[in-house]
Amino acid sequence: MGEQQNWDWEVGERLVTDLAEWKKAFSDVYDEVVSPDGEKMGAIVKGEEGLTCCVNGSAWEQTYEKVYSVKFSPDNRLTAITMADDEWTTVVDGAPWEQTYEYVWNLRFAGRGGAIAVQTKGDDGYGICLDGKAWEAGFLQIRDYVLSPDGRRAACSVQTKELAEGDIFGFLEGGWSVAVDGKPWDRNFLNVWGLAFSADGAKVAAEVRLESTVYSIAVDGKPWDASYGCVWEPCFDPKNGQVLAPVKIESGWILACDGKDLWGRSFGQLWRPVFSPDGSRTAAIVSPSFGRWTMAVEGQAWNATFGDAVTDPVFSPDGRRLAAIVKDKNRWTIGVDGAAWGETFDMVWRPVFTPNAKRVLAKVERNGKFALALDGRVVSGEYDGLYDPVIGPEGDRVLVKALDGGKFYRRVLRLGDL
Repeated sequence: MGEQQNWDWEVGERLVTDLAEWKKAFSDVYDEVVSPDGEKMGAIVKGEEGLTCCVNGSAWEQTYEKVYSVKFSPDNRLTAITMADDEWTTVVDGAPWEQTYEYVWNLRFAGRGGAIAVQTKGDDGYGICLDGKAWEAGFLQIRDYVLSPDGRRAACSVQTKELAEGDIFGFLEGGWSVAVDGKPWDRNFLNVWGLAFSADGAKVAAEVRLESTVYSIAVDGKPWDASYGCVWEPCFDPKNGQVLAPVKIESGWILACDGKDLWGRSFGQLWRPVFSPDGSRTAAIVSPSFGRWTMAVEGQAWNATFGDAVTDPVFSPDGRRLAAIVKDKNRWTIGVDGAAWGETFDMVWRPVFTPNAKRVLAKVERNGKFALALDGRVVSGEYDGLYDPVIGPEGDRVLVKALDGGKFYRRVLRLGDL
C-alpha cells in the first residue's frame, strides 16, 4: 500500500501504448503483461535478430533464442527468463543476472523491495537463485519453493539421498527434506510438500510423509506429535506464530493448530485457510456435504453452498467481511459474507475490498469481453483485455488497466461514479 501512495491517482484517461505500432516494428508480439501501477505494458517480441522483451514500444537491446515467464515485479520491473547460446538466466529491465545455468524456471517475487527468485539447474545440481545470488550447494532434485514475506530467504523441498531405480527400501528410509537458504534440515522424510514461512521469516513449516500412509506437519524439521491419514499445506498464524494445517482424521477433515483441533468440528474436506489482516479471524474452504463447497469462518460454515468450486478467499481490511470466487452450475460469481452475487459470469477474478470494507470489486468476463463488477453489478464498459483493478489508498478511486482495440489505456475513475 505504501508504494501505491506514489502512483498517479489523478482522475482521467491516458493512452499508454498502441500495440498496432509494435506490430509494425516486430514480426510477432505475444504474452502481454501490465505493471502494477499501470504505467507500462511489456511483452515478448520477435525481430530479425531473435526474441526479446519490449516495454511501451521500446525493446531491450539484447536478443535471445528463447524468452518466457515474462512478468512485472511488484515494484514495476519487467522480468523474464531467457536463453542465449544454450545458457539460461533471468533478465530484469533488460539487465541479465551474471550467472547462467542449464535451465531456469518458476520465477517468483516477494517483499516490498520486489525480491526475485527462480529455480535453477546447473553443473552442481539443482538450487535456488535469489536476486542473482545462487545457493552455494546444489541438490539431486528440488520441487516447489517459497520465499519469506520480506523476500530475503528461500526454502525448497530437496532430495538429499541418491536412490537407485526401484530402490523401494531406500525410499522408505526417507530421502527428502527442506533446504532453507541452501541448508537442509537434519531430518529426512519420505516426501515433503507445501512449504510456508512464518511472518517474520524465522521458521518454515511443511507437509511431510512419515510412513507409507502416515503424514504430519514439520516445523524446522521437527514433526508434530500427532500424525494423520493426509494433510494439506500449513500456514503460520500472523498474530502468534502458531502453525495451522488442514488434516484428515477418522471423522473427516479438521483445521489443526500445532497438532490440536482448532475449530472442534470436521468437514468432508477443508483446505486453503486464510487469516484476517490482524490475525484475529481464520477462514477456510470447506465441503459441508458431498459435492458441495463453501467458506467457513471460525468453524461456522456459510449457509449458501456451491456445486463446482470455491476459491481465492479474501478478508476485508478490517477482518469483518469475507469474499471468495464461487462457481455453481458452470457459472462463476463472487460470494460475500455467505451470499452470492445475483449476476453470474463466464469467469471472475479475485475480489477486492475497498479500504472501508463496504464494497467489493472484481474483474469479470462474459462472451469473451471483460468488465468490472461492483457489488454484483457490471459498472464499466466492455474491454478486449482487462488487468486486475486497484482501489486507491483513499478508497475513492479505482485504477483500470484496459486493452481496447489494440490500445492499452490507464484510467483512473471515481468509485462513486461507477
